Parts: sequence; structure tokens; C-alpha cells
Amino acid sequence: MAKTTRRVAIKAMTASAALISLQNSDVHAQEAAATDKSSSVSRLENRHDRVWLGEEYWANPMEDWRIVDGAAECQTTGGDRNVQLLTHQLTNAQGALMMSVKLRQVEINKADGGAGFRIGVRSDINEHRSNCFAKNGIDAGVAAGELILGSARKPLGKKLADQEILLSLSGKPGEKGYQLTLTAATPDSDQPLATLTETVPANSVLGNVALVNNFNKMSANKRGARYRFWNWDVSGDALTETVENKFGPILWSMYSLSDSRSDEGFVLKLSALTGPLGEQDNQTVELLVQKNDQWTSLGTADLDKDAWVATFRIPNWDEKVATPFKLVYRESLRDGGVSESDWTGTVKANPVGRPLRVGALTCQNDYAFPYEPVCNNLLALDPDILYFSGDQLYENHGGYGLIRDPADPAILNYLRKYYQHGWSFREAMRDRPTLCLPDDHDVFQGNIWGEGGAPMIKGDTSSAGGYREPARMVNVVHKTNTAHHPDPFDPIPCLQDISVYYGDVVYGDVSFAVVADRQWKSGPDHVDTGGGRPDHVPDPDFDTSVLDKEGLILLGERQEEFLKQWVDDWRGHGLKVLLSQTVFAGVATHHGGYDGYLKADLDCGSWPQTARNRTIDIIRKGMPLHINGDQHLTTLVQYGVEKQRDSCWSFCTPAIAVGYPRWWRPDELGMPHQNRPKHGLADTGEYIDGFGNKAYVYAVGNPEVATKRNRYERAHQKGSGFGIVTIDTAAKTYKLESFKFLVDATDGKASNQFPGWPITIQQQENGGQNVIA
Repeated sequence: MAKTTRRVAIKAMTASAALISLQNSDVHAQEAAATDKSSSVSRLENRHDRVWLGEEYWANPMEDWRIVDGAAECQTTGGDRNVQLLTHQLTNAQGALMMSVKLRQVEINKADGGAGFRIGVRSDINEHRSNCFAKNGIDAGVAAGELILGSARKPLGKKLADQEILLSLSGKPGEKGYQLTLTAATPDSDQPLATLTETVPANSVLGNVALVNNFNKMSANKRGARYRFWNWDVSGDALTETVENKFGPILWSMYSLSDSRSDEGFVLKLSALTGPLGEQDNQTVELLVQKNDQWTSLGTADLDKDAWVATFRIPNWDEKVATPFKLVYRESLRDGGVSESDWTGTVKANPVGRPLRVGALTCQNDYAFPYEPVCNNLLALDPDILYFSGDQLYENHGGYGLIRDPADPAILNYLRKYYQHGWSFREAMRDRPTLCLPDDHDVFQGNIWGEGGAPMIKGDTSSAGGYREPARMVNVVHKTNTAHHPDPFDPIPCLQDISVYYGDVVYGDVSFAVVADRQWKSGPDHVDTGGGRPDHVPDPDFDTSVLDKEGLILLGERQEEFLKQWVDDWRGHGLKVLLSQTVFAGVATHHGGYDGYLKADLDCGSWPQTARNRTIDIIRKGMPLHINGDQHLTTLVQYGVEKQRDSCWSFCTPAIAVGYPRWWRPDELGMPHQNRPKHGLADTGEYIDGFGNKAYVYAVGNPEVATKRNRYERAHQKGSGFGIVTIDTAAKTYKLESFKFLVDATDGKASNQFPGWPITIQQQENGGQNVIA
């Protein structure tokens, strides 16, 4: 098997897999080579019982699989449960293939849905991570007394029930395609139960290989059987082995570095994430740093048994030098041995004496997973710090449904979806500080109206107040996203003992205030929007001033008190940035579909109006830039309270991958405006938004209506992308850039950015002293 390290050029990302033209070959020689190079890809036999199968695999879905007595055992009779092999892909239809696995049925419900192999699992971009979720491929296995190979069937000749089966699949190029041969045998016989041979189109075998429990593609169908698998072997020059594709045991890391402005100096907070481990597994991670070419241990940290996060807090960190780090996990094995693995990165030196560059990102809908154009552009642009403003996942992530409760399976369901975030962005996160806020979809809600941590009593997860998920699951979401953040301003939990994470980060001569603009927010059931969805106002004539009732909350007293202190505290920095989930203005006129007009959406930070205005009045004194996301529509807006443009600017970044689309199209609606910017772009100028709040819209990145099938082209059409903010504390300026999804952000083309970007604003403009016209 060839070994390679895969690197993808941005320009080539949208290409589909090319068809393979077969050439004459020595088939017997290839089969011999395949046998000689047999490779066991199964490490299950020596691993303790647990949920997470290991770094070689991606289980669909993770929560439905367990290691049990050294085998991968499916825990449900649902359809199409599978285990994708990450380290080997079928890439050469001119080569030979050999695979074998042992399996046994452990339970049957209504009917035997079968078990065995699936090959040629391939997405539109044929990339190993994206392939894991493709719903195609050629099935090869046993089911209901038959041998199955593609569309062919053959009786096995005897009833197997729960007997052990050795399943073998071989492949070789033929004159009319690729010839596959499947054999089933039992340990008590020297003759196979049955053999089946089929010739398939050559390119149909290219892609991932997997094990499957219940071949039925209807995943919700629970009528099948449960199987266990062990001793999986693969070989042959049809396969490419890429050991770098392993995901784990340390899945990724995130860290922050912040000036505590105390005797603790700069404090490093660093988290390591693993998959869910077992009672007999080692549950600690060690942190080492490299100084003077020597690795020195800084100790170990325990993994949280819900979140599977180990967090280190190191005060008095030397922020003046870049320091390589190494996280080490030592896996205890069933035979008494230990398997050691590590994850490395660099804690950057505190960037002083030069501008600080922030990568600003939000909203990852998985139809565009693994978002390679954005990931690769981040690595090429090399920002100093990353900011993810929320929606690292959506409820549909990875398929296989949503588990809301009880807490244990809901947590596993969440973790599996969240892991796709790290799988995509871990290379960017390992070498720079990362601030990562949870938002509504991260806790499986269309919108959060957190009501200070109150439980949701009734209603749906878009319009009802409170948290729908168990508090224990919500705390896992907070921990996986923010455990590495600096210590919160006030760590006292809110209702239901739900954790808080608001506070500041001082890095690179900039203070970042992190707030949760949904955790305390009032729900729409406190007001009457005139019928329909309680959080939507579709009637253009509805008087939204009646929605501004006394006592309604946006940030809440605790966070407002934090901001009052923050705007007066200038220790250790020269400029300020406010980080939250969403924009404090209603800058969308159409939602969901191109003609989906809404006058107002209570989910945005423009409501409640009095609380919104109070927040803007508080932060004006510190003159911060507000960076946010959530809206799936990139905008650049200056807030107004008493008059237009009397407070700070907001940069709402593009979604990494837009799902639910929004547009800002006031011109076609005849909404009045004044003082359109000099650039003359449509839909810009001073507006009164749907709640009656003042908003100066300088730029907007309206999407197209998506028509493309390729995931990256579709994301580009829908207005996806990312932001870069360059903060110059000497010049007292913020340069804002809003990049489109499918571009090379390093080539300098003006068309790479949405209309109106880039732009540089001055600190004083965030206090209403305006220069830009």
C-alpha cells in the first residue's frame, strides 16, 4: 500500500473524483502482492470497553457503538450503522484489494438486516472526512441466510444464527470493470459457506471502506439485527494508506493566553479533548513544553468524564517567547501494555509592537464539511488568534438524528457532532489562541432565550424561553467550548447550576470582552407579536414598539456590571473588542427563502430594545469594535441610540457554511434611508430597523439563491466565508476584511471579499466620533 500525506490546493477542491481508465495488468502478481502486504487495521482486540472505538475509525453514529470484549459492537438494531476506516482509502482501481473481518450476530429484532463491508463510499469531493457521511457504496456481506454483493444474492446453505463468520472480500481489475469476490466461512469448516463474484464499474469502488451493521439505508428503521466485528484486515495496492488521517486519541487542543494583571502574570489555559473513554482506560493527559531543546513536564490533568476535556491552567507563563508544547496520552491496554501518543503545537509569543490579526468565524452547517477552503485560507493567512462566535454544529450534523434526553446519550450525541468542528479546524487551533463561544444550535435549539438558565417548560426550541436540554448536557457544551478560556469574571453558576463563561481576555495589547448574549435573554412568550411564530414579526405594519416591555433582558445585570467595569479598565491594553454571538441590530429583511419577508426577528440582538440601548450606552465609553456572527449574513453596521452613528461598529462575519439564508434588501422594500456611504452600494445608509433602532449599514454580503450541487460551490453561492480583523494599537485602527468561501485569500484580488470590504475604522468612531462617510 502506498503511503502519502494528503495536501489539497484550494483551487482544486471542487473537482470530483476522476474516472479510472483500466490498463492491462498482471492480476496474479497483484493478488500475491496484496496477500504479502496484509495489514491488520483492527486495534479493538487490545482495547478496554468504551464508547470511542479509536483513532483509526469514525463510527456512524458514535453513540450507537461500543468496544465490548475486544470487538466493535453495534448497540442498536437501526439501519445503516457503520464504522469508517480513516487510514485507508481505495484510490487505485488498477490494483488488487483484500479485506477480511470476523463477525457475529448478537441480537435480532424483526429481520436480519445483515452485516459486512461497504466500499466506494464517496462524497462529491472524495475526501476521507467528508466520505464518512456519504450514503453510497457497494455492500458486501451476509444477511438473512444469504451472501450479498451489490445487487447479487446467493444462499449460504445453512442457518447461522449467532455463529462466528469470517468474511473475505477481494478485488482485481478485469476486462469489463473491477471484479469483486466475496466469501463467507465458519471456523468449524474447511469449506466456504458460499462465494459470490461480481464485476462493477471501476470508479464505483473508489473512496472509503467501512464495516456496516444493517445494510438498510433507512437509519431510523429499527427492525434489523446487532452484530459485533473484530480482526479487520486490509491489504493491496488498490489502497492508499495515510496514517496522518488518524483522529485521536487526543482529538485536538485549544488554548488562551491572557494577562491577568495580577501577580499571576500571563495565564495559559489549555484544553485537550479525547473521545469518550472507559472505566479501565487511563483518564489523564500530560502537558510538556520544550525549552532549551528539552521537554519538561508541567504535570497531568484529569479528563472530565462527561465532556472528555482535560484542562491545564499555568500562571506566570513566559509570554515573550513562542513555546512548543506536547500533550501526551498513554492508553492502557487489555494485555497490560501502554500505547503512547501525542499532540503537539505552539503557544505563540504575545504579539506586541505590531498589529494583532484576528480570524473571525461563525456557523458551520455540515453540508460543506470539512470546509477546506476556509481552513486552508486560515493557515495561509496565519492570524494571531481565532474567534468562533457559535454554532460549531447544527442538530442535523452527521445525520442519525437528535437525542435530547436523558443526559448521557444526549451528551454523546452532542460530542459526536462537535467533533466535526475540531476535525476541520484543529490544524489552525493548535498553534494560536482560540476563543470559542457556544450558541443556540450547540445546545440543540434553533434559538436560545436562556432566561438566566431556566428550564424550558413547554413550546418549541426556536420560540420558547429557557433551555430544552438537561443542564448537565448544557454544561458539557460550555466546557468543551470554553474550558480553555481565562477564568470567568464571576464564576457563580446561573439557574439549574448551569455554568457561565463571560469575562475578558487581554492579549496582544487588546482586551476582548466575552459575553453571552442569549444566556440571560428574555423569551418571546413575554410579548405578543401578533400571531404565528412568537419570535417573528411578518406584518410590515405591526407596531414593534409594543414589544419593548419593562423588565425584559438582553445581557442581564451580571454581564452589564462586568461591562461597566471593563470599559473603565485599561490595564495592559490600548484597544477593546466586544465578542458576542449576534449583532445588536435587525439587519435582515428576508429569512429562509428569497421571498421570506420579516419585519423583525426577536432572535437578533436588537430586541429587547431598551436592554439593547442600555448595553450600547454602556460599551460606548470603551469604544470597542463588536465582532459577532449567528446571522448567516455578513454585515458592517454602526449602532445608534440617541442619534444615528453615536456608538460602536459591529462586524458580523460570514458563516463558515450558510444553512438557513438571510438577506438585507431594504431598497426593494422602499425602506427610507439617509446618508448612503460614498461607495454608493445598494441597501446601505442610515436606517431604522424593524424594532425602531438606529443602524448605519455600511456593507452587506447578500447571498445568491443556491443552485450548485457541489458542497463548496454551494457554500460560496450562499454567502459563506470568514472574517479577518487587523487591530493596530499604535494607529488606533481596526481593518476589517470579509472573505468569500471559495477563494484564495492570499492572491490580493478585490473580488475575494464581499462588497464594501475591506475597510479601516478608527477607535474614536466606536464612540461616535465619525470619520468614515
